[in-house]
Amino acid sequence: MSIDRNAPIFVISVAAELAEMHPQTLRQYDRLGLVSPSRQAGRQRRYSQRDVDTLREVQRLSQEGVSLEGIRRILELEHQVSALQSRVRELSAELEDARRREQLEAGRIFAAGLAGDVVSLARGQRPRPRSQALMVWRPQH
Repeated sequence: MSIDRNAPIFVISVAAELAEMHPQTLRQYDRLGLVSPSRQAGRQRRYSQRDVDTLREVQRLSQEGVSLEGIRRILELEHQVSALQSRVRELSAELEDARRREQLEAGRIFAAGLAGDVVSLARGQRPRPRSQALMVWRPQH
């Protein structure tokens, strides 16, 4: 059974331990908008696994000398990239569906029937000429 990475299940003390940070650091990052935990009744913060991963990334970048404002901007750009990648996947799926529908419809040809109605023909098939359509076989007596 896998845990939903977005489920807000960790209280601040557990999230701080998982991220190897002090709980006060998590509160500060929340105020700065670096991580946005969910709020439960009573305004208690709840962190998801994704939040904990973000906190670890913040810590790594901070240790590499990136300022908190720089980290905020990096996270913002990563979110934008993720959203754009998701949109590209959606549009690619829509395009693939449209191409499939086009291929299905490409094999269908429509023509005017003898009575002026619209008839569907297979690709390569021609409507019967009027002279053939009017010829009727009658047995000889």
